[in-house]
Amino acid sequence: MNNEQALFRYVVRLGDNALVLAQRLIEIVADGPELEEELANANFSLDYLGQARMFYSYAGEIEGEGRMEDDFAFRRPDREFENVLLVEQPNGHFGDVIVRSVLFDVFYLLQLEALSECSDQRLAEISLKTAKEIRYHLRYGSQWLIRLGDGTEESHGRVQDSLDKLWRFTGELFSGDETDEWVLAGIAGPDLGELQVAWTSAVAAIVEEATLALPEDQWMAGGGRDGRHSEDFGYLIADMQQLQRAYPGLNW
Repeated sequence: MNNEQALFRYVVRLGDNALVLAQRLIEIVADGPELEEELANANFSLDYLGQARMFYSYAGEIEGEGRMEDDFAFRRPDREFENVLLVEQPNGHFGDVIVRSVLFDVFYLLQLEALSECSDQRLAEISLKTAKEIRYHLRYGSQWLIRLGDGTEESHGRVQDSLDKLWRFTGELFSGDETDEWVLAGIAGPDLGELQVAWTSAVAAIVEEATLALPEDQWMAGGGRDGRHSEDFGYLIADMQQLQRAYPGLNW
């Protein structure tokens, strides 16, 4: 894998994470506990979608084969998506959504902050802009997690179950491969070891304030970065790509 291929793959992964989470959130755009939360959810989904577009556009420029945003989003099979498994997990109840968002956004923000100082100027600029949005997402999600965890007995129990259930998908966030190694060495990108230490500390602080308990060490699921996804991911992609599959090459 040469430098250009490694950068291309890394940027596509960033786009995949953002796009898949955007799709998951838009699925529940009218299913929030309050109208204000529904509006916030819709805005967050649009934020992630806009981030995916920026990453995919840059990936297309790196590749130089004429592929555009829609090609990456709608014209790839599920095995070509390299998002982490955490972002594709089904929405479940509101507590599941909040826990998934907090666990991912803590990592995503740390990743973006590191990338905003990398030597690839275009990626640094996109990351700096994106970090501003994710910083707000994380503040919102953390407040809700604290509210649910330190709320009623039922809300506490249900959100603890959410944390326990989703924890096994967090190990993949830090299981790097040769692409991540190149980003670190080639453009002074994120050090996943350092990110894991910072992530663990940040998540532990939020969980403690929410009066919840961190899950014990356990087996961690993986494979998303290699295109091996959960069964639910197939339904997500089929729904997202339905129009392009029915009418190939359709443009708005």
